[in-house]
Amino acid sequence: MLSVQHMLRAALSLLLLGTACRAVVPAVPSAPQELLELPPPDTTGETTLAVAIAARRSVRTFTPQTLSMAEVGQLLWSAQGITDPAGLRAAPSAGALYPLELYVILPDGLYHYEPAEHRLNLLADEDLREVVFEMGLRQQALREAPAVFVFTAVYARTADRYGERAARYVHMEVGHAAQNLALQAVALGLGSVPIGAMRDEQVRVQLGLPEDHAPLYLVPVGHPRD
Repeated sequence: MLSVQHMLRAALSLLLLGTACRAVVPAVPSAPQELLELPPPDTTGETTLAVAIAARRSVRTFTPQTLSMAEVGQLLWSAQGITDPAGLRAAPSAGALYPLELYVILPDGLYHYEPAEHRLNLLADEDLREVVFEMGLRQQALREAPAVFVFTAVYARTADRYGERAARYVHMEVGHAAQNLALQAVALGLGSVPIGAMRDEQVRVQLGLPEDHAPLYLVPVGHPRD
């Protein structure tokens, strides 16, 4: 029969275990500076999926023309937007755990996308495209595009359930989401190019992202230069 001391130790262990489990829940990005409601996504559209697939190419040169907030919102929604009343998103996710966090760099600042509310949270009110240009191995598209989408992953969300297979599932998911964004860009008459070559940790630090938000993809988007 367990002694009172053993029972107390067991209870303390369970408490600490529960605390540890809660600790893996990722930190929310910086406290809101300015919340920007996005226009509702267009769920009709005129471009068929087949046309978008056939037209999608990696575009690396862009005009200076900026994107409208409706275009920005549509692109974000296509990658990580809520598409079901139950909270399911546009891109498939192992166990519906949604480890991805999506940011966008615009000429007026760095924003974090909040899918549930379909809105942006302004994190920095300066143009950080030059930062990702340097951290992205000086690829000109990162400097030239009017919008750079930054896909990051919180691996712990998936690892809690899937263990060592988590990284595989997360990397599949970011591919799904980035392809959604690329096809949506085509449907909007825009171009994009997915970029994986970057100094990952420096991107995170220079953009001031939480420690558990690992950068995976940089996707410049804009009006293609003829």
